[in-house]
Amino acid sequence: MQSIAFYAPMKSPTHPTPSGDREIARSLLRLLNENKYGLQSTLVSDLRIYDGNGDKNKQHNLITQAAIETDKLIKQGCKEDWAIWVTYHNYYKAPDLIGPIVSKALGIPYVLLEATRSKKRLTGQWAEFAERAEYACDQADVIFYFTQQDKVALDTYKTKEQKIIHLAPFLEQKSLTVQSRLKPHENTLLSVGMMREGAKSQSYKIIAEVLHYLETKDWHLNIVGSGPIETEIKSIFQSHKDSVSFLGQLGKADLKTQYTSASALLWPGVEEAFGMVYLEAQAAGLPIIAQNRPGVRDVINPAVELNSIDAPNHMAQAIDKLLTDEAHWQMHSQAGLEYIENTHLQPAAAKKLWSVLLPLIGLKP
Repeated sequence: MQSIAFYAPMKSPTHPTPSGDREIARSLLRLLNENKYGLQSTLVSDLRIYDGNGDKNKQHNLITQAAIETDKLIKQGCKEDWAIWVTYHNYYKAPDLIGPIVSKALGIPYVLLEATRSKKRLTGQWAEFAERAEYACDQADVIFYFTQQDKVALDTYKTKEQKIIHLAPFLEQKSLTVQSRLKPHENTLLSVGMMREGAKSQSYKIIAEVLHYLETKDWHLNIVGSGPIETEIKSIFQSHKDSVSFLGQLGKADLKTQYTSASALLWPGVEEAFGMVYLEAQAAGLPIIAQNRPGVRDVINPAVELNSIDAPNHMAQAIDKLLTDEAHWQMHSQAGLEYIENTHLQPAAAKKLWSVLLPLIGLKP
């Protein structure tokens, strides 16, 4: 039986720490396995290639580890008759150091799902990793992109025969579980995000600032998430401590309950690639309050007027309108449901993916 070799250098589907990257990797692996073509998708390596700090020694060590892994996988691929190699997420901090070499040695197609190009990183502390990420992009027969922001550079620097194809981020659902919703009586806001330094902490700081501008008085905010700076995040909301509840990390069922009982999702989306939380919320009929940022705008229904980055007062006004205008709330809820059903569920993703992969393997769709 022919099989698909799958790899995620940024974070393996088996990694113990929850994150959006891990969930997307898991979703893609399951999507590849759920097919009618007799193809099995195999996670061929757990080796994590990631340097978040620009440490050249770490990069050198990872390149050495990858070379050892590559030699092993070339032999494994010969034995297991791999038909194609698929890598999820290749960029300058987490380049695919393995897939391009293995696929070339085996003479099989090489495909990237979510890859970014960043020529400006070819100098500086990530230079060697950036060069490897560019090489991986150059070797790919097909690159699937999730957001319009990524598409620009991929189109600009694509090789002559390379195909650049849009794959909308998707939920692992064949259909919606909610067809319509009524606005809850309670004015419960919901925020969902890991508690770590950087972009996530910036989003939490914006949320705390937005709360100061709310005119609606009977609101309550539930925050779902945990992480290494949980204490610091909680301190940000000290002035609202009686109106904010920290629920910690929740499983999928409990998180879905939060989506279906809240009145609005409040998440600015600082440096989000796109954010699965937006898809999950809209699939539950939950209106979104977010900022107009690259990536974020790719996964939020066009009926939502995204807020400018430097206007927390405008975000508060948008929340107040959702909480006080039931017809406005209903319109946003229904628009989100219809948007997800039409563009971001598993069947649409499977159709797009297999329409491209099958011809590469030599099979008919």
